[in-house]
Amino acid sequence: MSLRLEKITPATVDTALAIRVRSDQEHLVAPVVKSLAEAYVQPDTAWPRLIMDGDRAVGFVMAFLDISWDEDPDSTDIRSGLWRLNIADGEQGRGYGRFAVEAVAQEIRRRGGEQLFVTWHPGSDGPEGFYRGLGFELTGETSGDQTVGVLRLT
Repeated sequence: MSLRLEKITPATVDTALAIRVRSDQEHLVAPVVKSLAEAYVQPDTAWPRLIMDGDRAVGFVMAFLDISWDEDPDSTDIRSGLWRLNIADGEQGRGYGRFAVEAVAQEIRRRGGEQLFVTWHPGSDGPEGFYRGLGFELTGETSGDQTVGVLRLT
């Protein structure tokens, strides 16, 4: 495997938009088109990337970088983490998700961060087992109807 993250450009945007998760997972993660729209309106905090294996796009990941965690604009609770992870239908179970999370962790470390946050939909069909298996711990918080987890990077 020659795995890497690739910045989304005008030449690769259609490739990114074509990534679809399994149909039974569509209720768990927003489609790439929504992520790219959010990245467009929040360019200073969104970090969208294609997950590439050689010349094949196998997924999409988007991090959030240095955002105020609560609604208070004067908040000192600034966090970075995993905003979206979409592994293409038929590509799961090959280490692409783990690679993407590790790459986001590396980028957060590079920027001086010490924690990587993530949220997920609770339930037996959700990704909690995946994230907990990577070392994420429950924070005891929720964000909307989602569970919040944290991975310590130090």
